[in-house]
Amino acid sequence: MAAAVRREAPDQILHLGDVSRDAADLKRQFPDIPLACVCGNCDGRSDLPEQRILTFEGRRVLMCHGHTYGVKAGIGGAVAAAREAGVDALLFGHTHSACCDLLGELWVMNPGSIGSLYAASYGVMRMSGDGMVCYTQGDGGGAERCCW
Repeated sequence: MAAAVRREAPDQILHLGDVSRDAADLKRQFPDIPLACVCGNCDGRSDLPEQRILTFEGRRVLMCHGHTYGVKAGIGGAVAAAREAGVDALLFGHTHSACCDLLGELWVMNPGSIGSLYAASYGVMRMSGDGMVCYTQGDGGGAERCCW
């Protein structure tokens, strides 16, 4: 995670749950970068919210781990919640499989797992006055699109 932060130099770090102590360690290493996180199913009893909506440059982003929407069985529930909330992007984890796609006007991204020994990956969101783009970065490099 620290190597990805140094490489990307983000304005904000978003952690999508599971092993929230890693997020705390990251915050200690990069105290000047705002960090937001949600609770994952492997975080046990936690004061972290299960989801949150953040706003970046006028664009709204729903962050969740995904387990409460059953994303391992399909992303329909999470996508419906994102559309109902009127967000521009849905970020979720839980499956640990990196993918990113634009569904209509909704970006949907799972950054995968940076701690994976097989295919470590993370997600990036870039925003400008013209719009927003999301993609995953990993061992294979470049973005991965999903067929939902």
